[in-house]
Amino acid sequence: MALLRLPEVLKKCSLSRSALYRLMEAGDFPRPVSIGKRSKAWVKHEVEEWIDNLIRQRNDD
Repeated sequence: MALLRLPEVLKKCSLSRSALYRLMEAGDFPRPVSIGKRSKAWVKHEVEEWIDNLIRQRNDD
């Protein structure tokens, strides 16, 4: 299982930091896991699943 740090997530999703945190607060983006006292990372397949869901929603419209 791979983990992504914040810069990788922002690049992969084409989001700003504030937009990412707004989506997480709304429950619309996966939450990170703690990998240390002050370090967090996102599970790669959860981020990719979020992207896939956006594509599916677009195709359903």
